[in-house]
Amino acid sequence: MSPLERHLASEDRAEDNGQISPDERLTCHVHGRWIHQCVSSSTHVNQVTRHRWCRSCNTALTVVVDELSLTVLMSCPRCGGGRSAATTRLLAACRASISFARKKPRHLSAVA
Repeated sequence: MSPLERHLASEDRAEDNGQISPDERLTCHVHGRWIHQCVSSSTHVNQVTRHRWCRSCNTALTVVVDELSLTVLMSCPRCGGGRSAATTRLLAACRASISFARKKPRHLSAVA
């Protein structure tokens, strides 16, 4: 099982048990990927909770992810704004997702 698969399963259990909310996840159960890898999908836009949504312009926020610099930006293509508490949490999850995905797996050495 890959680190991603393990993390997906762990977050699924934690969410089902009420231990984390969906916007705290570092993985996406819909796409089966790290959240930063699929956050630009329209699936991650929610007008009600304002995840990736500009209420003023009534439009989805655009997403730019740079894995090398650990940068994730979201902004309204019309006004440049679109900040909300939900989007702030999503940005934090994406940044954490990039960091977590970049960690090299630890290898256990065999003892003879």
